[in-house]
Amino acid sequence: MILKGKRILVTGIVNRRSIAFAVAERAQQEGAEVLLTSFGRIRRMTERAAARLPAPTEVIELDVNDDDDLEALASEIGKHWDGVDGALHAIAHAPVDALGGNFMQAPRASAVEAFETSAYSFKALAQALRPVLATGDGPGSGSSLVGLDFDATVAWPSYDWMGVAKAALESTGRYLARDLGGDGHRVNLISAGPVRTAAAGGVPGFNELAGLWGERAPLGWDAGDPGPVADAVCFLLSDYARMISGEIVHVDGGFHAVGVGPVPEAG
Repeated sequence: MILKGKRILVTGIVNRRSIAFAVAERAQQEGAEVLLTSFGRIRRMTERAAARLPAPTEVIELDVNDDDDLEALASEIGKHWDGVDGALHAIAHAPVDALGGNFMQAPRASAVEAFETSAYSFKALAQALRPVLATGDGPGSGSSLVGLDFDATVAWPSYDWMGVAKAALESTGRYLARDLGGDGHRVNLISAGPVRTAAAGGVPGFNELAGLWGERAPLGWDAGDPGPVADAVCFLLSDYARMISGEIVHVDGGFHAVGVGPVPEAG
């Protein structure tokens, strides 16, 4: 079990279809203790999902846009653990008017909301966790922070200001890797292919995008299976990835590596 003895904080679980749920489930199967975060009206849904995990876990309050919640996070974790070995940032949101081909018309406030919730929050979470991040005895032996990404190297149909926010998230990951590396902490992102989650349901054109992935990814792609993403997250949270930081790992069936033409037939 590659996460035996690790204490992992998981954000972003809405229901059992969430990628974050698959990560929490796999982390427990790999020997980790897990704490979840949620807030407001979503918290009840998170708690229902938590009840379906292999082992009991608690849900603590955290709205990443609330400074009071961020300030209290370390002490809330301290009620359960004396440190954190890893955390998953699985938080993203853009208002409806910042998506769906509305890039040029999107108001400033909506773009700001997408950036703050989807990119700045990674830095805010890391800063809030810093007092309780476990440190080790050598390079790369500290804690591991992993964020969920979607390839921001191109302009996707309908993704609009969320795409811009994901580009900011990728840059944020690099700067966090730089600034936390001195303490032995690692920061990486998983650039996942499209997965059918509650959040994905709010992205116009998601089904077409998922279909495109299934057709053109060299390894194929099942948008209904978050398992490959969860496995990769757990690898990055583990000591096997102790010298990997500032990286974006693509878990997308190889889609990112090919052009727009048809995939050759096998053989």
